[in-house]
Amino acid sequence: MTFKSTALAVAISAALCGSAWAVDPQSVRIGDGILFTPTLKVSERYEDNFRALERNEESSWITSIAPSLTLTAEGSKTGYKLNYTTVSDIFHSSRSDDNTDHHLTGEMVAEFNSRNRIKLDAAYHKVEETAAADQNIENDRYSSALVGGLYTFGARSARTQVDLGASYEELRYQNSGNLNADKERDTVALRSTVYYAVTPRTRVLGELRHTDYDYVSYNQRDSKNLALLTGATWDATARTSGTVKIGAERKRFDQSGIDNKSGSMWEAGLSWAPRTYSTFNLHTRRSFDEGEDNASTIRAMSAQLSWEHQWLERLSSTVSLGYVDKEYQDYARDDELTTLGFGLTYAMRRWLDVGIGYKYAENDSTQFNESYTRNIYMLSVTASL
Repeated sequence: MTFKSTALAVAISAALCGSAWAVDPQSVRIGDGILFTPTLKVSERYEDNFRALERNEESSWITSIAPSLTLTAEGSKTGYKLNYTTVSDIFHSSRSDDNTDHHLTGEMVAEFNSRNRIKLDAAYHKVEETAAADQNIENDRYSSALVGGLYTFGARSARTQVDLGASYEELRYQNSGNLNADKERDTVALRSTVYYAVTPRTRVLGELRHTDYDYVSYNQRDSKNLALLTGATWDATARTSGTVKIGAERKRFDQSGIDNKSGSMWEAGLSWAPRTYSTFNLHTRRSFDEGEDNASTIRAMSAQLSWEHQWLERLSSTVSLGYVDKEYQDYARDDELTTLGFGLTYAMRRWLDVGIGYKYAENDSTQFNESYTRNIYMLSVTASL
């Protein structure tokens, strides 16, 4: 059986909670340059199809409790950040689906001198998802561990800068039997980017990426991706900023029985603020994603447009529209996911926000029993010190 990807869950969270974290937490100083910041978010939402099924939908009120703890420390040339967030979901109409997710992230930045900087990050996530293709199958239960680093050579004011990045990620499932065992993999990614300033606020770039996917048991999907991109990044005015990368990608499988794949690739993130209180954001991407079901890989194209507006000093809103097209390779399936979301946040106090939100999702699939619609309504309260 198949399970929905995390893309829908991420899109839902972004649309419903886009402005819900507008609180200005008061940190507690626990040492020289060390700050502790706790935050608590409590939400109540109603989902009319929380398993994302085409038929036999299940609905439930869901209570979510999400405390977050953050430690930060800063030195003259270094900075550290450690965050732990846990999200507990209570399904009032299906208590067997109650679950708790855990997210631990860490980050360190250091500037050795004007020409040499480094950023290190690590993360561990343990997640359970209810969106499944068959309500008689257990939920997705998986964990991912990631370590990575980025070294930058070149002064901030220099015409040329170079980024060298590397990361390693492990994806593991905790389902019973061999359910989802074919998705377990180790991923090593390398990246090199050269920037050249053509104006004080605009840089052109060239980027080379190499990614190695090593599956634990399903070796047919072992592959290596190579991508070459060019583009620009700019902050030309107070109103416009963004990064655009366009190029090509090739996926070469280790198994000789699977045809290699190649095609165009792009990534873009644009922000336009016609007013200081109103911002439009556009994010779009086209690339190869890892395969699922019987697909060797998935050619995915996504676009997300959002509008954030501050109506009053205490009242703000977020509207989003998303589209994802997934073309399954070596497998007769094509999915088109459309999402629409709205969120409204009222800042009652510096330390207290109240938000309401709505999300609609519709997946149109050529595969039998994979299409669905989903409505989500939410009320949230976010508090801090």
